[in-house]
Amino acid sequence: MENRIKEQQLDLLADRTSTQTFQSNQLRLWIHSWAYVLINAFRQHCLKKTSLAKATVGRIRLNLLKLGARIKISCRRIIIAIASACPYQDILSIANKRIKTIPNTG
Repeated sequence: MENRIKEQQLDLLADRTSTQTFQSNQLRLWIHSWAYVLINAFRQHCLKKTSLAKATVGRIRLNLLKLGARIKISCRRIIIAIASACPYQDILSIANKRIKTIPNTG
């Protein structure tokens, strides 16, 4: 459990409570907690049986989420163009396919 707390504090900067009011600090911690839950669910559902299946939140954030990309928005779709030299494009492709198979509960 301590490793998960440390992971959240170091990788998602959840230890920053530098605002003046309790409510804003609490909101900041909630947002960081939601981010951790989302990345953890992404790791469990979309990255299983890949090289990033047991990666830390920080590694997932640096390798998959902090990419340079060109985004084109049209009326019907959003196109994300990632460079062909991206080292994790195979894992991104697998994760994209698995995200599309998640059932819509709404």
